[in-house]
Amino acid sequence: MAKTEETNQQQINIELNEETAEGIYSNLVMIAHSSEEFVMDFIRVMPGVPKARVKSRIIVTPAHAKRLLRALAENIERYERAHGDIQDGGFPGPAVQFAGPSGEA
Repeated sequence: MAKTEETNQQQINIELNEETAEGIYSNLVMIAHSSEEFVMDFIRVMPGVPKARVKSRIIVTPAHAKRLLRALAENIERYERAHGDIQDGGFPGPAVQFAGPSGEA
């Protein structure tokens, strides 16, 4: 007897509390990796302020990083079909110096 796709899928209930639902604004992401993980530091850079602080750090496995890349690419394609091309004007601020860990996590 063959299993159906429905019986192979596991349901996960995901909760989102109020604080997390508010989100954190970021306009810069620094990415580092080791052989075991990708580290993404989400940063908010403010105009005229020479210092910026990491607002959130997300650490994922290489396999999850690749799935994230695919999901983000798919969502960007859908967005651009609905709203037009996203213009990438580059980073408008000064050069960023990062005082965190190097490429090894």
